[in-house]
Amino acid sequence: MSQKKLIIIAGALLAFVIILGLVVIMKGSGTTSQAVNLQFWGVFDDQNAFQAAVSAYHAINPKVQITYKLFSFNDYEPSLINAFASGQGPDIWLMHNTWLPKHLRKIVPLPQKDAQFSLADFQQQFAAVAESDLTNNGQIYALPIYLDTLALFYSKDILNAAGVATPPRTWEEFNQAVTQIAQIDQNNNINRAGAAIGTAKNINRSTDILSLLLLQSGVPIFDRQSNRASLSNYTNGKDLAEIALTYYTDFSNPAKRVYTWNDAQHYSIDAFREGTVAMMFNYSHQIKTLRQQAPRLNFSIASVPQLNAQNPINYANYWAPTVSKASANALEAWKFLVFLSSRAGVATYLNATQNPTARRDLIDEQKNDGIELAVFLGQTLTAKSWWQVDNIALEQVLADMIDDVNFSRRDARSALKAAEDKINLLTQRR
Repeated sequence: MSQKKLIIIAGALLAFVIILGLVVIMKGSGTTSQAVNLQFWGVFDDQNAFQAAVSAYHAINPKVQITYKLFSFNDYEPSLINAFASGQGPDIWLMHNTWLPKHLRKIVPLPQKDAQFSLADFQQQFAAVAESDLTNNGQIYALPIYLDTLALFYSKDILNAAGVATPPRTWEEFNQAVTQIAQIDQNNNINRAGAAIGTAKNINRSTDILSLLLLQSGVPIFDRQSNRASLSNYTNGKDLAEIALTYYTDFSNPAKRVYTWNDAQHYSIDAFREGTVAMMFNYSHQIKTLRQQAPRLNFSIASVPQLNAQNPINYANYWAPTVSKASANALEAWKFLVFLSSRAGVATYLNATQNPTARRDLIDEQKNDGIELAVFLGQTLTAKSWWQVDNIALEQVLADMIDDVNFSRRDARSALKAAEDKINLLTQRR
């Protein structure tokens, strides 16, 4: 279905909802008789992303005003923390999908007594990874409005020149493509890299790539039942976490056949834009940035390689709106979020942002809008993540683990053990 048609359908659905007074979506919750001003804080998405949904909701609930404030990424989380500490925080705020363990005490869950939206509704409507990220002990702490996944960006010109007919679908094919594309001289200088993979600091989302490899290998990384790190998974005598970490770092090891990247390379996104690397891993939001910054770059997107094509595992990354525990209008805030995440409410947001949907019932419709978005949508239902007590600190733990191996400070097994110990220490401190 084209974007134009989706807009038309969204408009019709919104009109239908307005006429019915949101009876179906909000199950008799009614409209408020008191004037309410909901403060909504966010990151990346500007006011235009939410304007149509806010206007539609205001038409149903004229007493409810919603004011959206956009923050820069670097300022956003510190601003939230400072605002909550001073009692001046927003009613609604966008939460990263890894933030629930860190910020759970700042959130009031969606009321389940006489529920306008139940956990069963959540499970039926959204991709499974959203339940593991945004719920805890049967309580809903946020409602997803989109869901992004890590994908493979590739230069069509470089792959064609190297004789690689199709982007790799498995990691074995990825290895072959990397060696076929890479141009490395006798002094191990990389003149053309096959892929941006193998190091930590000069690869955007390097720890997400490693997390993907660990999850595909059957390593849970963190076990919520025991509340401890789980970077050991032995199968038939093989340490799967060690295999995954070694596989990742081999791409930056000059002694390995797949050597294709090192710490001297330009930052991965810059190198891809410059045409000095053929493939990189990233999320759908990079499409627009690349088109703007490098309009002549001839690139496309493919699904990430899989370890087991019969059991695909992908990696999720997204932001979801939640309600502050300190809000004086928490119920009204949740009513708006139930609407915003509904099929009707979220359609205009998706059209404005071109983000991939988290809703099961919109995946097929969005797929018809173009092959680029279809790649991400095809990974939505198989996306996974892991429980992170502090996403920023844990990114550093995984980056240090990569560097420990690359700079020969530790072997892979001892690097994994050190990372486990750090994760467990962070968990104990929370």
